Amino acid sequence: MPQVVGSPKVYDVCIIGSGAGGGTAAKVLTEGGLNVVMLEAGPLLNPRKDYKEHVWPYALPHRGADVGGRGFHELNDEFLAPNGFWEIEGEPYTTAPGSTFRWFRSRIEGGRTNHYGRISLRMSAADMKARSRDGLGDDWPISYEELSPYYDKVEEFIGVFGTKENLAAAPDGVFLPPPKPRCTETLVKKACDHLNITCIPSRMAILTKPVNGRAPCHYCAQCGRGCISASNFSSSQVMIPPAQATGRFTLIPNAMAREIVVNKDGKAQAVSYIDKTTRQEKRVQAKAFVVAASACETARLLLNSRSTLFPDGLANSSGVVGRYLTDSVGTSVTGYFPQLAEVPAHNHDGVGGMHMYMPWWRSEQKNDFPRGYHIEFGGGRHMPGVGMFDGVIKEREGYGASLKHYCRGRYGTFIGFSGRGEMIPNPDTYCEIDPEVVDKWGIPVLRFHFAWSDYELKMAKDMQGNFTAIVEAAGGTVFHGARRTDTGVIDKGQHGISEGGEIIHELGTVRMGDDPKTSALNKNCQAHDVKNLFVADGACFVTGPDKNPTLTITALSWKTSEYLLDQARKGEI
Repeated sequence: MPQVVGSPKVYDVCIIGSGAGGGTAAKVLTEGGLNVVMLEAGPLLNPRKDYKEHVWPYALPHRGADVGGRGFHELNDEFLAPNGFWEIEGEPYTTAPGSTFRWFRSRIEGGRTNHYGRISLRMSAADMKARSRDGLGDDWPISYEELSPYYDKVEEFIGVFGTKENLAAAPDGVFLPPPKPRCTETLVKKACDHLNITCIPSRMAILTKPVNGRAPCHYCAQCGRGCISASNFSSSQVMIPPAQATGRFTLIPNAMAREIVVNKDGKAQAVSYIDKTTRQEKRVQAKAFVVAASACETARLLLNSRSTLFPDGLANSSGVVGRYLTDSVGTSVTGYFPQLAEVPAHNHDGVGGMHMYMPWWRSEQKNDFPRGYHIEFGGGRHMPGVGMFDGVIKEREGYGASLKHYCRGRYGTFIGFSGRGEMIPNPDTYCEIDPEVVDKWGIPVLRFHFAWSDYELKMAKDMQGNFTAIVEAAGGTVFHGARRTDTGVIDKGQHGISEGGEIIHELGTVRMGDDPKTSALNKNCQAHDVKNLFVADGACFVTGPDKNPTLTITALSWKTSEYLLDQARKGEI
């Protein structure tokens, strides 16, 4: 058996994962005086080399389509910031018979925060106590009032634009001024007002004023490509640099965590990881551990950390690790608006994403399904991308000058609408260790089980109906061609609900709760079974409301890290 290379140094804290949760923990813990080591499964990030913020299609070998056209209609075409992949060579995952699930994984410093949509929505008081209202799922062990101060801290530090609206379903935050609506947003806003659908300035982690030495957005609208000026939020550019500045932070790249090792007392003692550059197995020791590898990867690590003390996986005496997996309910519609073809060509100044959105507006009404959804939308003459005119070409035969003329006439005349709704956890949706398949590092992989319930199917149907109503009220027609919308989602037309995992909001696999028999973590995201083990990513979520989860992940991580600091100062860790 190959020898495991250990290090005699014992850090105060080892963080596994460098994304939103891991980066936040690194900042708070190091600034609090602790010595921290972070394991990242991918390489370091160099924005000036790795970001393609202002690169033109002709400057890339495949015009952005990647080898063999792999970039068509995908999230990881050649323009986007290095972030992750649906498929990673040598690192498979499996799905159980009858299930479909897509797992987008990041292998680089900063993780998914390098190009995510940066939509930053607070969960509401009702979101965290939803079972008390409708009897489904479980309430969170913490309240909105407990988490709100940490939302404040995150928003003040990273910068989030928005407006105070006093909506119970969409709590206000600490906001920078929002950018002005563009013509497409003005068009949709008028239609929403006619339909009594709430439409307000969006809330996004993009600077409209300088914050902590970071420059404001220069409105190139290419946020998905990364931002060399760090005007939009990413862990790699906003959270990790302050940790590095303390001199108490060590980042180990290309470190694929395999197992958390416990001592005879049942406390976590070390992380065993594969050095991907040498293929050696190494070990790093610490007094406490923060797992922030993303919801499913965190569950995988805990389930693979088996021992005589924890035969079913670390911190899993409850049996809930891997269970209660959710993703956001998603579906999309694209509208064609002929009046936009008459708008004179102009610079569509703005951020790389929506300037307005529709928060859930029917929380006090009786609906066909529980919980709710919000609507994201965008369009206009943004930078042409890979496959942008595929749908147009499908509806019209031809080639040469006439086809180009037709495409130019359709350019900027589409607006895409995408819903993001709450999935109720169900017993048929979870992840587990595949008993037969391992990755190229010899680590057992995850097997996914996924099923939407009638709740989610009815919600998606309702989304489609409302999107169609908005399009028609705005003077457009629903376009059923396949194309990527400005929100980065492939238009499904009438095909309905997204596949499991497609929205990339996996949550809930190592849930928190007051009862150790039904939860893995307490209200401080500390493992019931292992007092020096914490989780700081989406795995700790009890429910996955219609809010994009990153802001809540950072707020929870900040809260957890302050608790860990307090425990360390008291000598409890």
